[in-house]
Amino acid sequence: MDDIVLAGRTDHQTARAPGATPGAGRRARPAPDVPAQWHRGITLLATISLFIGTRSAWTHAMSSDTPVAAVISACYAGILVCGVLALSVRGRRALASVDLGVLAIGIALVVCRYWLDHAGSDEGVLTAQAAHEILSGRPVYGQPWPWLFGTPRVGVTKTMAGGGDYTYGYPPLTALLAAPVHAVLHSTAAATLVTTGALIAGTVALWWTVPPAWRSAATAVCLGFGMLPGYARLGYPAVVALALLVPAVVRWPETGVGGRLGRRGVARACCLGAACAAQQLAWFLAPFLLVGLYAVRRGELGGRAALAVTARYASTAGLVWLSINAYFIAQGPRDWLDGTLLPITQGAILHGQGLMGISYYFTAGSSRLDFYSYAALLLLAGLLGALFLFPRRLGPALTVLPWLPFYLATRSQDGYFLLMTPLWLAAAATVPSSTQSAAWRPPISRRGGRRVKAALAAGVVAPALLCAGVAAASPPPLAMGAVTPRLTDTPRHGITAATVHVVNRTGETLTPHFASRTGQGASRWWTIKAGPASLAPHASATYEVSPHGGFRAVPRGPHAPLHLIAVTANPMTITTAPFPSPPA
Repeated sequence: MDDIVLAGRTDHQTARAPGATPGAGRRARPAPDVPAQWHRGITLLATISLFIGTRSAWTHAMSSDTPVAAVISACYAGILVCGVLALSVRGRRALASVDLGVLAIGIALVVCRYWLDHAGSDEGVLTAQAAHEILSGRPVYGQPWPWLFGTPRVGVTKTMAGGGDYTYGYPPLTALLAAPVHAVLHSTAAATLVTTGALIAGTVALWWTVPPAWRSAATAVCLGFGMLPGYARLGYPAVVALALLVPAVVRWPETGVGGRLGRRGVARACCLGAACAAQQLAWFLAPFLLVGLYAVRRGELGGRAALAVTARYASTAGLVWLSINAYFIAQGPRDWLDGTLLPITQGAILHGQGLMGISYYFTAGSSRLDFYSYAALLLLAGLLGALFLFPRRLGPALTVLPWLPFYLATRSQDGYFLLMTPLWLAAAATVPSSTQSAAWRPPISRRGGRRVKAALAAGVVAPALLCAGVAAASPPPLAMGAVTPRLTDTPRHGITAATVHVVNRTGETLTPHFASRTGQGASRWWTIKAGPASLAPHASATYEVSPHGGFRAVPRGPHAPLHLIAVTANPMTITTAPFPSPPA
């Protein structure tokens, strides 16, 4: 009976049992100033991400620069304190202060790592040399600089024609920014300082512009996980492009609201144009931004007004891009064009983690490698078409779509994906699906049922998948018999030459170039000591080839399989044959 009476009372009438906790029978309501638990989780994950790679930096510093090691040790303390505060502070403002502390620790660690290692890789070395040429008034594009290469850190991009690329192959903005720094530092550090500074600036811009609860996620993606700071220290111009793309991507559906670009729209367009003048990856994002912007504005303004505002946005970006490139175009338009298009046209050797690995790593080769490139271009066009047809569904993923085609390309290294991941976060934090709810859709996608939409979606990607299938399923063009190595034990165990019988199984004349491969990377080109430079259709020949420098070290005992590869540039093909296993 007492239970029934108590159940009918209001909260303030309910009797409190002796020793009971006040309010235990009530539903807990979070105070308005209490941060959401998922916000705490993001802050904590960002804090944890700063541990990645910090120990190796501290170890390096202890042997070379103990004051830096002391700073890193202090950062360890800061990480631990932030971990405690992320779970214990009570107010949103307090947690926002923790987010700021996590950002500060991340920046401090980036600066420490840069101080310890700022020598750069091939991209940084090329950019520093380009900056030097700018200061000297000499041309940048079309000028080979072979003396910059040859060390393990500064590798040469090998081409399928049996050579390497020794020229500057990036848009000029990063070199222009590095030029005044190079006037003071006179080393590759000028380029790596610019890219590291750009990463920090881009991180701060992203941190400031996303909603407060997302800010530590920006710190984690840009400075944690050990991803982007390494690219910045190596001098990748793509880091500068990334920093400039952040303002262009954050809240991009707001661009041109009401038919006017306004100051923010013009600033976004300028950042896009400058990013395209910094590195070619920005070129692939630009058309997706334009299609998405057109769809959103057409849903608001109608076709003609949407086209006008999109054209003003594109022309502003194009004018900025052209003004940055104008000096170099005037120096030599043909060299400038060849240089800026070089990563697309150079015919570099296969590399990466994408679909081309079927032909490079898992089969004996392919006679139609060009079809991987066709597949990438077709997928790029297909995804643009899919965004045009389904802007409401795909608009929020606009910053991820441009990188899918690289998975089908002959160069599909993960840097193409990793370098732009902060833009994925920018879209997730500032471009929810609700911003696309009023975007215009073509009638065919608006009126069609599920089957029609599924057919459209399949139609835009099917040609790319078909081309990729042709490349992966094609047999190797050469039949390579057993590889006979010539071994030596003086002064080390290794190969000085190899003999292989080769048959051209195609109807085209092929000019093979040979190299060795252990795991994923190809060696420098081997020299043909005996055998014809070209093989006529269905002809055969015995080749004697020698490794670069006359010696290829091979460890004793079990080791990763060693392969001999033969590639041709026109058509683009590859054939792989294993070296015999070492004796037990």
